[in-house]
Amino acid sequence: MLSRIIKFFWPDLNNDEIKKYGLLSMTFFFIIGTYWLLRPLKDGFFFSTVGGTFQPTAKMLSVVIVGLLVMVYSKLVDIVKKHNLFYVLGSIYAVLFAIVAYVIGLPVSGPGALNPSILKFFGWATYFIIESFGSIVVALFWSFTASVSDAKTAKKGYSLVVVGAQVGAIFGPFMATNAEVLGLRTLFVIGSLGIVMMMFVVKRFMAVIPTEQLELGKPETTSTAKKTGFMEGLKLLLTRPYLLGIFAVVTIYEVVGTIVDYQMKMQAQALPQYASRESLTAFLGVFGMAANTLAFLMALLGTGYMMRKLGLRFCLLTFPIVLGTAVAGLYASYSWGNFNPMMMLWATFGVMMIAKGLSYALNNPAKEMMYIPTSKDVKFKSKGWIDMFGSRSSKALGAAFTDSLKASPHALLAYGTILSLGFIGFWIVAAFFVSSKFERLTSEGKIVE
Repeated sequence: MLSRIIKFFWPDLNNDEIKKYGLLSMTFFFIIGTYWLLRPLKDGFFFSTVGGTFQPTAKMLSVVIVGLLVMVYSKLVDIVKKHNLFYVLGSIYAVLFAIVAYVIGLPVSGPGALNPSILKFFGWATYFIIESFGSIVVALFWSFTASVSDAKTAKKGYSLVVVGAQVGAIFGPFMATNAEVLGLRTLFVIGSLGIVMMMFVVKRFMAVIPTEQLELGKPETTSTAKKTGFMEGLKLLLTRPYLLGIFAVVTIYEVVGTIVDYQMKMQAQALPQYASRESLTAFLGVFGMAANTLAFLMALLGTGYMMRKLGLRFCLLTFPIVLGTAVAGLYASYSWGNFNPMMMLWATFGVMMIAKGLSYALNNPAKEMMYIPTSKDVKFKSKGWIDMFGSRSSKALGAAFTDSLKASPHALLAYGTILSLGFIGFWIVAAFFVSSKFERLTSEGKIVE
């Protein structure tokens, strides 16, 4: 039944490709579903125990933490088989979230109450753990997927992978909308179980997919397959214009998204109906459901068609153009729309919905395709720098900007719009360059190494 449904929406996939990309889609379902369940919990818990005004600081500190984790990840790439990294990292995160679930349910008042300082510590720690999970495990998944794909099959199968992710990204926030009923402890336990399920699907993938389907990428010669250190990924990034272009395409969105996302969360926390950690978590769950439902519909009905018929360049350019229009429209609504606080919150909600929806449904599969004509070191090391450290640095840049202007909502929106549109202009240029280079590499059968 499921195979027939997939065949209807992806008629170009043969039976072997349906099995392969179907299992990858299921793996991504559990990764993204877990992340989008934990993401509202992260903010709801942090805002209530530490305070929303400290969120920009947390984002900036996460650069250092993720940088250290990139070192560990890069070392693991050399000494652990790629699919085994899912088991290693998955086990660590499953245990960490189980610990958080235990602590978060302890009493905060009365005899035996948890010390407020300990609760605040876990507010910070949980923020960093969830942020790193979203960076590391997602980057690992796409690196692994690129390593078992070629450009031809990726154009057919990546949109199926994204649909699985979007179903998870709807289901996860849906669970978070019930925070006031289930409680945060139960939701963290569910998140830990989701990671365990991800590991089981990876194990199934490795058991049923033939070896030849795991080696579709261009083989590397002995000279290019040598072991390299942690800094090799950064060296490749800084010396290959193609990789610098990917860096721009991947990271510029994070600056813009961080600014608008912070505006939305602070607007919500300022309203009395979203003052508690459970109610704020539930609101962010609603946002996650809305954004990812949009992304799901796009991935199901449009992503595959656009990637096959309109090409990588169209997909890469559409996102910044639409996002720039939405950001400009938000500022116009604030300046001339005479909106009350609730109306402004939902206008900002709409812009973030468009940003997240297009990011997951259109930009992510398109940018992941750009890694196909690259070497193993690029896929697993330079990509690690870009997706984890680079993305986190961009969020920190956006957070630094919001932190400097958080006392003045008007200044934050006005200057934020100017900064965002400037970055988007540069983003468009980078997307054009990278898409042109990608076409040349794939047509000539070359790789960036």
